[in-house]
Amino acid sequence: MGIVKMESQKQPIRTFSFEFFPPQTPKGVEKLRVTRQQLAQFNPKFFSVTFGAGGSTQDRTFETVLEIQAEGYAEAAPHLSCIGSTSENIRSHLQNYLDNGINYIVALRGDLPSGMAQPGEFRYAAELVEFIRREFGDSFHIEVAAYPEVHPDSRSVESDLNFFKAKVDAGANSAITQYFYNPAAYFNFIDACEKKGVSIPIIPGIMPISNFQTLVRFSDMCGADIPRWIRKNLEYYQDDKESLKSFGHEVVLQLCQDLLTGGAPGLHFYTLNQSKPTIRLWRDLGL
Repeated sequence: MGIVKMESQKQPIRTFSFEFFPPQTPKGVEKLRVTRQQLAQFNPKFFSVTFGAGGSTQDRTFETVLEIQAEGYAEAAPHLSCIGSTSENIRSHLQNYLDNGINYIVALRGDLPSGMAQPGEFRYAAELVEFIRREFGDSFHIEVAAYPEVHPDSRSVESDLNFFKAKVDAGANSAITQYFYNPAAYFNFIDACEKKGVSIPIIPGIMPISNFQTLVRFSDMCGADIPRWIRKNLEYYQDDKESLKSFGHEVVLQLCQDLLTGGAPGLHFYTLNQSKPTIRLWRDLGL
């Protein structure tokens, strides 16, 4: 690969955002309120909230999103998964959000709920994006997912790129990537997208490192690669929490610096509802 010029990613203003999951307990709800308050000082574009397959998780997503919107720190951007759902159900969710002044959506395929054999009316995220545009026009800013290291279910790099392009062609405004630790994966991905005529902003997803076992579990589930040298160091430090956090911080700090210097149009932080690791990165980046 030659030098990636990143022409498609040149934006007048960088976009920064933070992702949360809906808390399951009153204590978790209170903790997340404090986390949002601490991260709001950085003027993010939006706070996104993940969306589970089960009904109770979906209710908690809605409650969390409404609270974020009412606080006014940043736009609320609920995740919306379409697999296993119906057009009626999706329409109802979207209308609810619109009625409450929420016009940011992270449109995802999602995972098939356990015990469900058929995907329902929507098989792919591109079909969800198409549905939103058909039913609601330009009422929503639609974020979609991108996979610099290839989606774990994809047959090939080419197939994965075609699925991503289909989401863009259906009307996606911008994308957030799965997290990764090799900046070359991102720059390669942008280069491949540009060759296919894709020019929407593609924001790198950043996962701070503070727990080795959690990182391995998440990475195994989503197909994110932990480079061998990082994994071996984390294994070495796993019984020394402070050294592990310090090493993880330096790794992710360098990654963020390389991405921003290389022309990435912003960063999206997977916070896991914690503020400290992200605040430390933000301050050391001098943003």
